[in-house]
Amino acid sequence: MSASNRTGPSPLTFILTGIPGLPMSSYWMALPLCCLYLLMLLGNCTLLWMIKTDHSLHTPMYYFLSMLAMADLGLSLTTLPTMLGVFCFKSTSFHFEACIVQMYFIHSFSEIESGVLVAMAFDRFIAICYPLRYASVLTSTLIMKAGAAIFMRGICVVLPVAVLIKKMPFCRSRVLSHSFCLHQDLLRLVCGDVRVNSVYGLTMVMLTKGLDSLTILLSYTMIIRAILSIISQEARAKAFSTCISHLCAILIFYIPLLGLSVMHRFGKHLPPLTHALMADAYLLVPPVLNPLVYSWKTKQIRRRILILLCQR
Repeated sequence: MSASNRTGPSPLTFILTGIPGLPMSSYWMALPLCCLYLLMLLGNCTLLWMIKTDHSLHTPMYYFLSMLAMADLGLSLTTLPTMLGVFCFKSTSFHFEACIVQMYFIHSFSEIESGVLVAMAFDRFIAICYPLRYASVLTSTLIMKAGAAIFMRGICVVLPVAVLIKKMPFCRSRVLSHSFCLHQDLLRLVCGDVRVNSVYGLTMVMLTKGLDSLTILLSYTMIIRAILSIISQEARAKAFSTCISHLCAILIFYIPLLGLSVMHRFGKHLPPLTHALMADAYLLVPPVLNPLVYSWKTKQIRRRILILLCQR
């Protein structure tokens, strides 16, 4: 059924929701959200600026970090209009086509971020397990090809999701569970057979984020074995400290993602507040915390920030 047939003379629209139990326009939510988005923009843009201007940061690890910052920016800016619209201006109506576009970019940037985390795990694996071959393996050409492959994967694997959901009829309640559009949430409102959509979505997640998480786990298994084989306690601690920031980024990204996926499939009995908070954490926590974690745990970035503060 086409979009025009299911909507009649008026375009199909969805109703976005805020946090259950709170007024739609609440300063208690609008002010923290604005602060979080400002912190996200400041942190990620500062990281990108420092990596671009400081030639000592022109290394593979920081190139991958800049990709992570760009994915975080894309993910947050995709949800910015609707989240601030809902909580600041009571703007809850969202056209179907715009919802599909937002859903596509949310899931695409999420796939890109997952791919970047795998590339960063490979970077740490080479740096610790094969330090003498680090410069010869992670060349500029390889980094550019890896970045292009990660970007193209994020674009291509999510495109069928958007195409399939666009052709589905929506004849139930059109009230979404969040202040943005997610694939799982849209499937809940479909009036028709969603097996193809559901199977493709699950297969896509397993073949991308599932394989990504297994690759990261395998990389860190070999990294830990290499670290434990180091005799010197000081060298062992130094080698492990280079992985702390990346491990934090992995946990920050995958814990809310797994929690949201499990709740959408098996936690329908949970209160709506739980679903809303987990979805907001999935989209807001990684972009806000990643720059803070890397600024705190990475000596070169911390030193650069201190120099800038002293100059002021």
